Amino acid sequence: MKGDTVDALLLLRWQFAITTVYHFILVPITIGLAPLVAIMQTKWLKSGDAKWLKLSEFFGKILIINFALGVATGIVQEFQFGMGWSEYSRYVGDIFGAPLAFEALLAFFLESTFLGIWIFGRGRVTPKVHTAAIWLFAIGSDISALFILAANSFMQNPVGTFFNPETGRAELDGMGGFLKVIFSPTSMYAFFHTFAASLLVAGSLITAIALWWVVRNVKSGNISEAKELWKPAARFGLVTMLIGSIAVIGTGHFAGQHIMEVQPTKMSAAMGVFDTEEAVPLGLIYTGGENVVTLPIPGIESLMATNHLSGPESAIEGTNDLQQQFTEKFAEVYGTDVNYIPNIALTFYSFRAMMGFGFISLILSIIGLVAIKGDKLPQSTGMARVFIWTVPLPIIASTFGWILAESGRQPWVVYPNFPVEGDLPGGEMVQQLTMYGVSQTVPTVQVVLSLAIFTLLYLALGVVWFMLVKRYAQEGIDPSKEINTEVIDDSVNDAKLSFAY
Repeated sequence: MKGDTVDALLLLRWQFAITTVYHFILVPITIGLAPLVAIMQTKWLKSGDAKWLKLSEFFGKILIINFALGVATGIVQEFQFGMGWSEYSRYVGDIFGAPLAFEALLAFFLESTFLGIWIFGRGRVTPKVHTAAIWLFAIGSDISALFILAANSFMQNPVGTFFNPETGRAELDGMGGFLKVIFSPTSMYAFFHTFAASLLVAGSLITAIALWWVVRNVKSGNISEAKELWKPAARFGLVTMLIGSIAVIGTGHFAGQHIMEVQPTKMSAAMGVFDTEEAVPLGLIYTGGENVVTLPIPGIESLMATNHLSGPESAIEGTNDLQQQFTEKFAEVYGTDVNYIPNIALTFYSFRAMMGFGFISLILSIIGLVAIKGDKLPQSTGMARVFIWTVPLPIIASTFGWILAESGRQPWVVYPNFPVEGDLPGGEMVQQLTMYGVSQTVPTVQVVLSLAIFTLLYLALGVVWFMLVKRYAQEGIDPSKEINTEVIDDSVNDAKLSFAY
């Protein structure tokens, strides 16, 4: 029976990982693209320049496709908490369920309602109301992200909770506890870092499509469309990429330092530090065991983690010391055989992939801005292809960031909050090992079957998503098409919607 439980644990972790990664490909595109489409439409509303209205409609189609697929892939995850992770839900459901309930009842209905108004409302409501609708959808997307990231941040660093020995559960410490969960430092760092990454992802997508159309129009001799329509879109996307890249690097730096305080095992493993030391050099390649090839310049990783290049302040605790501390702390509860250090290779390379692809996007944004500076119209097919093929890079970076956050938390499904234990009501620590969060009655065969079904289903949805986005991107914009924004008199029998899919 114990062997079956271990197998089910591994399979359920794979199931949640696969569904989450599929879903998270869509999440940053929606979060980032929504405010950018809203800005485009606002630029039209203020200036009357029709190109921004056409661009908002064009990229709005991609936003709608992405949002629809995001909803379809996200619903499954909530069922997994109750079916595959019932012991986890029993233990912290009182806290974890609160932000998810608000996300569904408040944020999702805000998103769906005003997205509907934006899709079908042109010609039915005034341009100002129509523009307000897309802004409210964008705000709803941000609120949704905040609630979901708050729930996840609770797993990374439990706050606003106390352990009730009578029920054997962690419970929310009233309204004040709920606010602590939503606005904890961990939650805020995660939200701003995710939002910045989402802007980078969406900016990369806009840039790639716009530059592709610039080059295509220049090659075909349609200089007017390239210069007046697609070049402004490319500049808009590149500026967003630049801002997003800088914001990602900045928020990531401070978030990493915070994680070093509340989850030292994660960051020590990600940095490849095994023995506590000062002036830690930058690790480049992890070769197994406790072997890391480093850059021969001392203090780079210490600077990232502590803002100090050398001296006692630059010291980073190693995984060996942390393992000993955790073993002593939890020996009476879990015994002395638990490995409290996450998978070194996975966290080490996830950390570097996230940073590396982020810096590549920063470099690309600068190259692109130089290429379209002034009156320049890029006509290099190779350059357009580079930007098309590098669209996945910030998405991959975001995915590796998510993998780092989740795999680096292991072996905990709820990381212990002992750094602030004295501040907790009753002084009771809240924590749970992943192996104790899995459902105890789910047969392994059911997990295997559902894992296979979800993987194939999500793969099919991914193909549909890609084909739809590709189709609309290749269709482009008809410059001669006029978009009617006047409010239709619905008393006329043949009144039609002017903006529908």
